[in-house]
Amino acid sequence: MDQISNSNNSLNNTKGLEILIQVGIAVALFLSMSVKRNGYDLQLSQLVFLLNYLIAGLAINYYLLPQFYYKQEYVKFGIGVILTIVASVLVEEFILEKVFFPDTRGSRFTGIFFNFMQMLPTIMLFVGFKFAWDAQRKNRELSQLKEAVTGSQLQFLKSQINPHFLFNSLNNLYSYALEKSEKTPGIILELSSLLRYMLYDCREAFVPLEKEAKYLNDFVRLQGLQIEERGDIKFTVSDNFKGYQVAPLILIVFVENCFKHTTSSQSDKITIDIDLSLDNDTIHLKCKNSFDVASNSADLTTKGIGLENVVTRLDLLYPNQYKLDVDQSGGYYTVDLEIRINKS
Repeated sequence: MDQISNSNNSLNNTKGLEILIQVGIAVALFLSMSVKRNGYDLQLSQLVFLLNYLIAGLAINYYLLPQFYYKQEYVKFGIGVILTIVASVLVEEFILEKVFFPDTRGSRFTGIFFNFMQMLPTIMLFVGFKFAWDAQRKNRELSQLKEAVTGSQLQFLKSQINPHFLFNSLNNLYSYALEKSEKTPGIILELSSLLRYMLYDCREAFVPLEKEAKYLNDFVRLQGLQIEERGDIKFTVSDNFKGYQVAPLILIVFVENCFKHTTSSQSDKITIDIDLSLDNDTIHLKCKNSFDVASNSADLTTKGIGLENVVTRLDLLYPNQYKLDVDQSGGYYTVDLEIRINKS
C-alpha cells in the first residue's frame, strides 16, 4: 500500500509540475506579445486570443495525443489536429475578431491560411513541450522499470540458487564435525561468508569484483567437498580486481552449472576448470567441465540453472558490453564470458 501511495503521489507531483510549466509558458507568451517600445501594453484581446490558441493546444496535448497518436492511430490524429486548428481559426475569425476588432480585422475574412500561420507557432510550442515532457517521462518510467526488473530478477536468482548445495554443504559439515576434522572451522567460515554475501552484500546494484570473486571461491570450495577424490577441480583467479565493480551474482550461474552438469552425469573422473581474470577493463570467465555424453542425451544449454535469467540480466545491465560463447563438444561443456566494466 505504501508503494502504491508513493507512486500516486509522485504521479500527482509530476502532473502538477507539468501544468505549472505550461502556465508559465502561457504567461511568458502573453508578456512577449504585450511588449511595446515604451514598456508593456497589456490588452484583454491579446489574452483572449492566446487562450484560444491554448485551448487548441490543450485539446491536442490531452486528448488527441493519448487517444490517437500514442496508440499509433496516426490518420485519426492528423485529422483531429486539422479539425482542432480549423475550429480555433473559425472561433478567432468569426467571433473574437468581430468582438474586439469589428471595424478592422473583424470586418473582412483574411483567410484560414493567414490565421493558421499566425497561431501555428504558439500551438507548436505547447504541443512540442508536451511531446518533450512525455518522452522524458517515458524514459524515466523505462529506467525505473529496468531497475525493478533487474532487482526482481536478482531476487529470483537468489532464490534459484540450488538449495541442494546448502543441504549438501550442511551434510558434509556434519560428517567432518563427527570426524573432528580440522577442516570443520574453515567450512563453517566459508559457508557463513557465502550466506552473508548472498543475503546482505547483494542488496547493492553493484559490488566490488573482489567480493564476487571471493564468493565464487567459497562456493567452489564448498561444492568441491562433494567431489573430493572423485575428480579434479581447479579455480584460478586474478589479483587485479581492486577498484572494479560488477553486478552481484552475475557469474555464479555459470560456475554452479559446472558442478550440476558434471555431478549429474559422472561419479568419477570429474574435471572442472574455472578461470576468472580481468584484462583491459574486461572480465573474462571461462568455465569448463566434463560430462558423460551417454548420460546427457539432452542439450545442456537448455538445462542450465538460471541461464536464460542471467542472460536477460546481462542484456539489461551490460547492453552491447558482453560476449557469451557456449560450447558442448568432446565430452566437455565450456562457457566463455566477457564483460566490459568500468573502474568505480
